[in-house]
Amino acid sequence: MSILVADELYKTIGEKTLFDGISFTIEPRQRIGLIGVNGTGKSSLLKGLAGVEGFEKGKITHAKDMKIEYLPQEPDLDEDKTVLDQIFTGDAPVIRTLREYERAQRALELNPSDPKAQENLLARQQQMDEQNAWEAGTLARTVLSQLGVQFYDQKVAALSGGQKKRVAIARALIQPADLLILDEPTNHLDQAVIEWLEEYLATYPGAIILVTHDRYVLNRVCNLIFELDKGKLFTYEGNYETFLAKKAEREELEAKNETKRQNTLRRELAWLKRGPKARGTKQKARTERAHALKEQEGPAKKQEVEFAVGSKRLGKKVIEAEETSLAFSGDPIIKDFSYLVVPDERLGIIGPNGAGKTTLLDLLSRRLSPDEGTVTHGETVHLGYYSQEQEDLDQNKRVLEYIREIKEVVQTADGREITAEQMLERFLFGRDVQWSYIKRLSGGERRRLYLLSVLMQEPNVLFLDEPTNDLDTETLSVLEDYLEQFPGVVITVSHDRYFLDRTVDHLLVLDRSGQVKRFTGNYTDYLESQKTEAPPSVQKQASDNTGNHSRQKRKKKLSYKEQQEYNGIEDRIDELEQTIEKIDKQIAEAGSDFETIQSLQTEKEELEATLERTMERWEELEAKLTGEE
Repeated sequence: MSILVADELYKTIGEKTLFDGISFTIEPRQRIGLIGVNGTGKSSLLKGLAGVEGFEKGKITHAKDMKIEYLPQEPDLDEDKTVLDQIFTGDAPVIRTLREYERAQRALELNPSDPKAQENLLARQQQMDEQNAWEAGTLARTVLSQLGVQFYDQKVAALSGGQKKRVAIARALIQPADLLILDEPTNHLDQAVIEWLEEYLATYPGAIILVTHDRYVLNRVCNLIFELDKGKLFTYEGNYETFLAKKAEREELEAKNETKRQNTLRRELAWLKRGPKARGTKQKARTERAHALKEQEGPAKKQEVEFAVGSKRLGKKVIEAEETSLAFSGDPIIKDFSYLVVPDERLGIIGPNGAGKTTLLDLLSRRLSPDEGTVTHGETVHLGYYSQEQEDLDQNKRVLEYIREIKEVVQTADGREITAEQMLERFLFGRDVQWSYIKRLSGGERRRLYLLSVLMQEPNVLFLDEPTNDLDTETLSVLEDYLEQFPGVVITVSHDRYFLDRTVDHLLVLDRSGQVKRFTGNYTDYLESQKTEAPPSVQKQASDNTGNHSRQKRKKKLSYKEQQEYNGIEDRIDELEQTIEKIDKQIAEAGSDFETIQSLQTEKEELEATLERTMERWEELEAKLTGEE
């Protein structure tokens, strides 16, 4: 039996239709991922289901005693309450019992010898027994612990933005609910917390509908995908991977139907032009059909133009950091960090919240100056920086006007010209939206426009600080495709595993001690390496602070040529090993052809000698890089 039925929902914002008569049901224990381009109404639909906003037409039906818990994108908390009271807000008997028990326990912790506090705790323990609330209490403690919520007595007003987010998530997960509604729950969460959240949601007893840009969460948690597209709702059974396959099938079918419609329309129009003299019922019906076909709208054409913007030449020297250190209020954020960025590098910066990821990005971009050491840029570097803090956009400008003020035409790497209109279409701003005022865009659409404004500056070195926050999955796919063709350097801070797996091949790993480690590979490779006791591909990039050992490491920093050699040497080893394997197969297939076998054997021996020398060179560079000679 369905726990919620939505029937013919209709809603507009200004001239834009968000929901054009959409209908759907939600079943017990369903895990629904809601996706769609920013501005299609995902958050509005969640708010409507939660009863925060209404619909112009249509209705939602569910049982009167159905419990719905809603987590908005921005935490909606009572600033005057303590964290404990905020988390256990609610009228459910179990929540009331937990709240009183936690208060009694905290009071006794503060004054262990108070007899009244002891009596009160015993009374609350009895209530926990009566309500069978111990399991719920254990679950609540687990949720709070995993989210790092330990500041129970603090007022909400005193919390940071990240702490408020975690408190809001804890509250939503702890409250008993038949339907849990989550709007971007993974924003600003550490990797470890996101992995725990995946596991928790997979076993959640109620139904879930969530909006998230984290495609691994969509893939591992969801068993049903809702897609909002131009006022319509499309439903796909399965996870995100299945959705991608089924959506491709749907779009292919739509394209075939459109081709068929166009062919029929051409035949009918040709018939009309011949001007048949007869005006019987058959001819009249045919005329009406021709006019109906002509007025019918086909599916919107997808913009799949592939181009690599960024024609400014990038020289051999890009960015070099030498022995850089930075501290805030005496606390080290970055210590003795050295790194050479080379052309075409794809570098990701990862670490827990508060470890200094954005600080490192700002050091490399020279937005911040180090306390010690230097950061130098090559003369040809033209830097583009996408910040977490979005620049103020002129609300009274039209979208196309805003982009044209940056550039009307950009050059591709192969010399072609791409207009501002084409770039907007590439980043999902259709011609109709291009003449809209910026003030009419959703928050996610404004972030997408800000991203495009950075790219329109034609940088050859691109810095991205948490680009996946507030961008939808389709925009992220467009950005990933764009970066794949981008003819320059990309350095990105992100906690999005899917995005990092697609866009980087090296990582800088930060901890809260100021140390920075270098890892060769993407995010999934790094996570796999952490399962072993001593991951071999993580090298300490920052030197020790004391002794001759530190000085020896600094002397052994790779030169520019050595860094280039090191970056390509593993690929060279792979190529040699693959070539030797092919020769082994050819030898096996040669049979009794002694002459061919002898020739192949000679070639193999030469390749094996080259492989041995290359391996020895790799070991030399590895030892020099880590200071272990």
